[in-house]
Amino acid sequence: MVDAAIVVDNVSKSFRLANDPMRSLKERVLGLGRKGHQEFVALRDVNVTVNRGETLGVLGHNGSGKSTLLKCIAGILPPTAGQIQTRGRLASLLELGAGFHPELTGRENVFINASFLGISKRNIARRFGEIVDFAELEQFIDEPVKHYSSGMYVRLGFAVAVNVDPDILLVDEVLAVGDERFQRKCIEKIRRFQQEGRTILLVTHSAETVRQICDRAVVLHHGDLVANGKPAEAISEFRARLANERGGEVPKEHDGHPAPTLIGAPTVRSPDGTTVMTIRTGDSVQFRFDVEADVAVADAVVEVELKDRDGRMLHTTASSPFRLSGGPMSVTMDLEHVPLVDGEYPISIRLLETISGRLVDWRDQLDTLFIRNGPARDGLVAIPATLTVTNPEGDAVATSTTATAGVTAPTAL
Repeated sequence: MVDAAIVVDNVSKSFRLANDPMRSLKERVLGLGRKGHQEFVALRDVNVTVNRGETLGVLGHNGSGKSTLLKCIAGILPPTAGQIQTRGRLASLLELGAGFHPELTGRENVFINASFLGISKRNIARRFGEIVDFAELEQFIDEPVKHYSSGMYVRLGFAVAVNVDPDILLVDEVLAVGDERFQRKCIEKIRRFQQEGRTILLVTHSAETVRQICDRAVVLHHGDLVANGKPAEAISEFRARLANERGGEVPKEHDGHPAPTLIGAPTVRSPDGTTVMTIRTGDSVQFRFDVEADVAVADAVVEVELKDRDGRMLHTTASSPFRLSGGPMSVTMDLEHVPLVDGEYPISIRLLETISGRLVDWRDQLDTLFIRNGPARDGLVAIPATLTVTNPEGDAVATSTTATAGVTAPTAL
């Protein structure tokens, strides 16, 4: 516990919801009619410890309790039961424009918001320029924030939160309101915080954001903590629960009852059938794996995805529907002349039933395609190209060729 920055100890949070908000004042005073409220449990016996310098992702569907948990950690909401301890200065961006007064200007709100975080007026004046630059609101900083767009609200709120030198940063999914360029800017800032050893708690709907920047992730489901582990494991659980909420069925290994794996681990083979661990840029490759079902799947579909380590989709292939029953069936996927440069590329495999939309089984980035060509190259794909320099007379004086295999051979002429 010595290195713990946040300790959530058996925390529950309940709210009282009105059953019939339209009852008359007389009925409310005399207690006539139906019971006036019911209890809604937003969090139930949640235990989470976040170590100092760790980045923890919080995943869950709408109404799962994610924002309630962060508000309890931030001290905005008191837990109904349990205790929360934080160690260090805490800054939070939990709600759009939280702490902003709509009638005051952006400049005035910066100073007020920073004072809530315990920053002196002198210190915030020293950092004011950095805050405005980060938020990109130079032209609007002296306008009342009631005239700001939602994106401007987010930019200003995030700029204040990250420039008050916090030990712990809480970020809710309001970052999705900003444009793509500003989101990248925020992620870059979070990465700098990670390098500085700060503690970050990040709520997001983006599983790929969790995969990119989080050391660990938890999943909340109707107020219960249902997963706590590596990002890939938590994302698998999150997607399974989400599929269940949409009418599918949680795969057997996720409903508390062990079951045989339906998708076997893939092998990577060269065109001659040899099993390989790595390939070179421009090589052809074949994935092979087995699928099997205890109960017949009438119209099964197999999907294979290949991504880079930043979560960007590189390739996806889906089979046509087929009947899966009886013994194992083999699946192969051939990729011709893979143009990817040096790196590690996670593979995801899913088995679905198209009629019901049920996610039958999956392997979410448990396997990796390794591509090696010696020194790593910039970029994502290797495109054959020739670059030529000519003198004023039109004679070639230098040329270089980038081959598919990723080898650049400069030549002086």
